[in-house]
Amino acid sequence: MSKQEPVRIIVMGVSGSGKSTLAGILAQTLALVFIEGDDLHPTANIAKMQAGEPLDDADRLPWLQAISEQILALPEGAVASCSALKKSYRDLLREQTGEPLYFICLTCDPAMIAARLQARHGHFMPASLLASQLASFENPQGEPATLMLSCDQPVSTMIATCKTWLADQAGLSAITKTVPLPES
Repeated sequence: MSKQEPVRIIVMGVSGSGKSTLAGILAQTLALVFIEGDDLHPTANIAKMQAGEPLDDADRLPWLQAISEQILALPEGAVASCSALKKSYRDLLREQTGEPLYFICLTCDPAMIAARLQARHGHFMPASLLASQLASFENPQGEPATLMLSCDQPVSTMIATCKTWLADQAGLSAITKTVPLPES
């Protein structure tokens, strides 16, 4: 990759929307580091979610700061997964990491997401918290540098859409052409 501004991307959405899957593959495709936002939750947040209690703004603040710090620590940029449910959270991430910060928002039918959460095993976020996430979600439609993407598509289709969108963003056409789309 040539010397350029860092490429900072957050794949966002409610739990079960496929953030980690898409962010991990997108990072690989763009030859960037993948930051798993779930790994940065403080222990108290994980315990609270495991107990079926939704996180509040105060709980999320240190987590959002940790994600920002991880992104800033990578000079070429990164792709992170983070629910970023509220505009205030996204604004904080933008403020702390600098702009441009690209958001890819995964949306889907709540019933499909609920089915995914019911089928998922070994994750600290129980399906019972989906309703609280949906209630907290503030649609980022119209916010700067934000792509809305339906998560009911094949991952390869979503990656291709992300690459096309990123290529259309100022100065990012070079990065989206550096690594071929993975087979899936």
